[in-house]
Amino acid sequence: MTEKTKYILISCLTVSFVIYTSIIYQQPIVPESAENSKMIMEGKMIWQNKNCGACHQIYGLGGFLGPDLTNTYSAAGKGPLYISAFVAAGTPVMPSFQLQEHEMSALLEYMRHVDESGKSDPKQFKINYYGTIEGQ
Repeated sequence: MTEKTKYILISCLTVSFVIYTSIIYQQPIVPESAENSKMIMEGKMIWQNKNCGACHQIYGLGGFLGPDLTNTYSAAGKGPLYISAFVAAGTPVMPSFQLQEHEMSALLEYMRHVDESGKSDPKQFKINYYGTIEGQ
């Protein structure tokens, strides 16, 4: 390969990278609303500060002591009241978290957002031959 060919190839790759990057970063990110987005982030911080992921999973990632909570918000017979009751009262294995009303609302908003954003049961995923997965 000649020097000129190398420079042309590097130039094409650089231009392609710049164009691709500018297209990706110009895609609009549409949050639900500024207030909901703030509540979701606050709920996520409560989830992290209380170390919920040590025992529970979201999207199949986390601890195995408690159940996966990805779709608990919309599960039949469960929902926000179910989540609130367990967080407030605890269980013999899970401590009782004395959250203030605003903290509980933020945590529930985070759980609702997680629930709407994906499914957690890997047994229901379709594994593509090229290595990606799709929820069913």
